[in-house]
Amino acid sequence: MPEADVPPAPGDGRPSAGRPRGRRARKDRAGYLFLLPWFIGMLFTVVPFFASLYLAFTDYNLLNSPKWIGFENFTAMFRDPVLLKSLQVTFIYTFVSVPLSLAAALGVAMILNKGIRALPVYRAVFYLPSLLGASVAVVLLWRYVFGLDGIVNAFLGWFGLPAIAWTSDPDYALTTLIILHIWTFGSPMVIFLAGLRQIPVMYYEAAAVDGASKWRRFRSITLPLLSPIIFFNLIQSLIASFQTFTQGFVMNDGGGGPANSTLFYNLYLYQQGFNQFNMGYASAMAWTLLVIIAAFTALTFFSAKYWVNYDN
Repeated sequence: MPEADVPPAPGDGRPSAGRPRGRRARKDRAGYLFLLPWFIGMLFTVVPFFASLYLAFTDYNLLNSPKWIGFENFTAMFRDPVLLKSLQVTFIYTFVSVPLSLAAALGVAMILNKGIRALPVYRAVFYLPSLLGASVAVVLLWRYVFGLDGIVNAFLGWFGLPAIAWTSDPDYALTTLIILHIWTFGSPMVIFLAGLRQIPVMYYEAAAVDGASKWRRFRSITLPLLSPIIFFNLIQSLIASFQTFTQGFVMNDGGGGPANSTLFYNLYLYQQGFNQFNMGYASAMAWTLLVIIAAFTALTFFSAKYWVNYDN
């Protein structure tokens, strides 16, 4: 028998066909072991996900068994004036606060990109509000700052201006939350700053030699080369703002007042599901919100081909 066909004797040091396969199996088991927490966590996400889809077509109050009612929850949403008001509040909040927040983030990032001293300190100071902005403590502090005896009215009093009931006046309550959102521009600011660092300086130098103004350089160099970063921050901010809950819940003790002026869509969803126990209706609202976010995200992706520049 040729030597190549002789099976290796045990312990002769020659690799056997089963050993690589055994090592691979052990590595696979180790990989699955590390992934096990993720698989377990998926059960707490996938199961409620599909359960809510079923409940959206039922009449369910958490106490009795779900009763199938078809599309009645979805059709009832069009006849619910409070839900339409919550959509209006959410849209105003999103389409006003997101552009202003991104503009503030880009402006501060450009200032920090000038190479000032102690840059890590300033970067941390501006980033900190984005970590705390949605917390209960910060919203409570914000309610105090804009209270009748708060810092804002004290500042207005120095100029002889009357105090404004910022948090209890329907004309101003949502404005205070928009200002809070703008104040938490730290996260997109850090991303903008990283993007600005990647733009070659020679582009600005060549434009300056050609006599281009600062505004021209910003419009023709900074914005086009930074457009993928703007696109990313825009998507992130849109999705987060549509899901706003804590600010409206804490600012007016969960009621969405005054006169539903801070009743965000997510807050009304919470009220329907856990205050009034209309869990089927709340599930339908949740899936409607998913469709709304997906639609605006898809619209943003579609528009990207007209203004996002990928410099290859």
